[in-house]
Amino acid sequence: MNRIILVSIILISLFGLAAAQDRSLLLQRPTLSKTHIVFNYAGDLWSVPRAGGEALQLTTGVGIESYPIFSADGTMIAFTGQYDGNTDVFVIPSSGGIPRRLTYHPGSDVAVNWTSDGKGILFRSSRSSYSRFQRFYTVPAGGGFETEVPLPMGYDAAFSPDGLKLAYTPLAPAFDQWKNYRGGRMTKIWISSLGDSSVVEIPRSNANDFNPIWTSEKPDKVYFLSDRNGHFTLFDYDLKTRRVSQLIKNDGLDIKSASAGPGAIVYEQFGEINLFDLNSGKTTKVSITVKGDLAAVRPHFEKVAGRIGSLGLSPTGARAVFEARGEIISVPAEKGNARNLTNSSGAADRYPSWSPDGKWIAYFSDESGEYALHLSPQTGIGEVKKISLGNPSSYFYNPVWSPDSKKIAFTDKRLNLWYLEIDKGTPVKVDANTYENPFRVMDPNWSPDNKWITYTKQLKKSHVRRLCLLS
Repeated sequence: MNRIILVSIILISLFGLAAAQDRSLLLQRPTLSKTHIVFNYAGDLWSVPRAGGEALQLTTGVGIESYPIFSADGTMIAFTGQYDGNTDVFVIPSSGGIPRRLTYHPGSDVAVNWTSDGKGILFRSSRSSYSRFQRFYTVPAGGGFETEVPLPMGYDAAFSPDGLKLAYTPLAPAFDQWKNYRGGRMTKIWISSLGDSSVVEIPRSNANDFNPIWTSEKPDKVYFLSDRNGHFTLFDYDLKTRRVSQLIKNDGLDIKSASAGPGAIVYEQFGEINLFDLNSGKTTKVSITVKGDLAAVRPHFEKVAGRIGSLGLSPTGARAVFEARGEIISVPAEKGNARNLTNSSGAADRYPSWSPDGKWIAYFSDESGEYALHLSPQTGIGEVKKISLGNPSSYFYNPVWSPDSKKIAFTDKRLNLWYLEIDKGTPVKVDANTYENPFRVMDPNWSPDNKWITYTKQLKKSHVRRLCLLS
């Protein structure tokens, strides 16, 4: 079977670059100079005039280039690159050119900011850490040896304009994994006096503060992103009055990153780039078009043997069915051809399940924009039955056939258990788990006579699982 998978599972990945331009772009980590914005897109760095327009690609490395930061004079860009098989700090002229590597440690070195005098680059690294944290170092922009910043740990930071202080977050954020995270790793911003390494924390209560920003125009303020009022948005902290103020009202999606340039702060929200004017307090959206020779979006063959998500066997064991990279593929155990049953590069097809009578393969697909149940002939020839699963839309797991191949049971992300009769096509809610466990626990199965569904459910108070039967 493994030999057949390795040889046979090859997909053609079709992406429409032109169509992608009509949707929101995934522009990330913008940085700002007096005339330009540089951002990360599709693993490379791109530059666009500050007023917007068509972006120019600055890097084309085989690895990922990210975390761009303009120097204060706008002539250079520091960034994190993977040109030589490792993650290191590089610099490049802002107009483009050959990247120059600055760090050579075998661990990951990530560019964070420029030093206040513009002569060096601050970066984070775990090269001398004894556990899962990182420390700050500086390296000369022209090349040379690294110098450790006298702080015990650090993740993101900005120097004060006079270079005497550093506003920084000591640990990596946990909210990348848990939205509205309020656990013990809530991020804080400390302002350190580098002469004695003493720190003062920006006032907060039950919130995540991150992405500190310092500007030469307003040296008495530290700008930062916080979710203290709900969604992540832009705040400032006045060092004289010690007051925190919200600058951008945000009732929508989180602001993901921000950085300062002459007269403004550039920030990323839902893959788009905006400018916040430091004097007027007004926000302007920057209209950007990205066109380039993006190898990942042109039609190409993709070997997906290592990307199998779920699988199932035919009733006879002569074939198996796999989910791989959003496609449903049937392969023979010994002889025959692999069959891509979906060929849907624009959709995610998941959780294939072979019917007991051997005729159908059930799976969930978001081809229509929301997940529905699809039933494909196992031969790959003939019409695919598509059954809507009603409103509200949801994400569904693991269709389970009844022994007579006439019914299917499944669960959803809201911890509900459903079944439907295929001829009727109407989902029927069976039960819901009583405890909001992030893991699926119901695991339905059918009795041999097709009349009963057995599943597990957690008790309210003890959370202990019990076995349930429903006829």
